[in-house]
Amino acid sequence: MGQETTHILGSFGPLSAHGHINVSPKGTADCFHVVNSKQVWYEDLSGSGIETISHLRENGRITVMFCALDGPPRIVRLFGVGTVHEYGTPEYDALIPAATRKPGSRAAIVIDIYQVGSVQRSIHAGTKPQSCGFAVPLYDFVTHRTQLLRGFYKKEAIDKSFASSCEDSEADGERVKTARDTETVPPGSLRAYWLLKNARSLDGLQSNFDKEGPRPPLRRGTESGDDKSGGQVFVDGKSLALGFAFGVVAASAVTRALGKLQG
Repeated sequence: MGQETTHILGSFGPLSAHGHINVSPKGTADCFHVVNSKQVWYEDLSGSGIETISHLRENGRITVMFCALDGPPRIVRLFGVGTVHEYGTPEYDALIPAATRKPGSRAAIVIDIYQVGSVQRSIHAGTKPQSCGFAVPLYDFVTHRTQLLRGFYKKEAIDKSFASSCEDSEADGERVKTARDTETVPPGSLRAYWLLKNARSLDGLQSNFDKEGPRPPLRRGTESGDDKSGGQVFVDGKSLALGFAFGVVAASAVTRALGKLQG
């Protein structure tokens, strides 16, 4: 399954018998990574909810499904236990350095796999196949959507501008409130979005994103200055070409890695 023609879904749920089960599409290009046959991780991008992180903090249960949208029908499910590493933690920084971090990235989700289900076979001998995809429609891949990345790029620009103004004030000897004081969170910023949208799950489970802890200023490795292209993420044509080439290599790597997981 190539990355461009594979849809990735994550499923999780609370321990409560009356809680809501959640299913979410995950990431964009180059968000999913295979460590080895027993561990994978993906870059969790900000969204209007916080179900994934809230449920994983409570019980760790997660299933990730890959669904082929062209070629032979194929579905792969990874059953595992997930760990959340928030933006700003050492674990997050080790997996997602500033140079590769995507706009709106809020966590790295590391999954320790205990079972793989595919149409060929289950990883445990003697069990029946758990996936097929025979009824999944065929689709032609057009392109990756960019609305989310462009939107959070603009929100992070507000955070960085605010952080810069605070540094200037401190240099001038003025008193500046700490980042823990929510009154210092600028409207329209990514931090403001986290506080508004990512505080609790649908069932009221805490995510920890309603607390402005000691996170570093939002940053990415490449600064392109003012955004004069309507929210374009890439800096120039060379960066775009490099990103495309990297995407082709990553897609091939994911395909080979998934083949190893199934085997």
